[in-house]
Amino acid sequence: METLAPAPEELSMVVHTATALVEAMAAPERVWYASYGSNMHMDRLAAYIAGGTPPGAARSYPGCRDHGAPERSIAVELPGRLYFATQSPVWTGGRGFYDPAAPGRMRARAHLVTVGQMSDIAAQEMYQEPAADLDLSTVLRDGRDELGPGRYETLICPGTIEGIPVVTFTAPWTLQDVEVLTPSAAYLRYLAGGLLESGPWEEQDIAEYLAACPGAAGVWTPEQVRELLAADISR
Repeated sequence: METLAPAPEELSMVVHTATALVEAMAAPERVWYASYGSNMHMDRLAAYIAGGTPPGAARSYPGCRDHGAPERSIAVELPGRLYFATQSPVWTGGRGFYDPAAPGRMRARAHLVTVGQMSDIAAQEMYQEPAADLDLSTVLRDGRDELGPGRYETLICPGTIEGIPVVTFTAPWTLQDVEVLTPSAAYLRYLAGGLLESGPWEEQDIAEYLAACPGAAGVWTPEQVRELLAADISR
């Protein structure tokens, strides 16, 4: 299997591999939770970990059983693509999903957290109360594990960084299986702000990336996304 390390400017290129993640099979205590949506923004992630209602959100979160902050957070790129689909009651627009089989590269932010924290974040994404740690044995072995039919109940493990598994969650369907839906301004603002916080990407580059994602493409222009980013920085 391929072992990955942070590249200059803390940008890690995570490459999908079909090889079993042998080194990660010993029930890891920590994982890199790869966020590609609003949890790339540290203020937003804090609500999932410590509990509360983040600015601009219509929902309060119970938080994780462990309120500790991530040990580290780094910028990563995953094989595949970000797209927006299904109506979010929190954001009133399309939600972000990850299709690891789609051509392209998806930008994300990997947070080094405990398995329990990643499990609790996943539960809250499904509007459930945090309760127990997820069994990661299948996703670490196969790279994918569909825990249920829910929109964020499919676990994906595209590789490792520094010997620690990278894990994220998405829908069981693919980009081709669903009708894309335009994301709201508030949601895009969190995504743009999180990408900017992560370090290696410039404002215009971020705006062009998000404006090209299915669901946003043809509706949001890079200039409009950059305006959202500027508003996020100034507040």
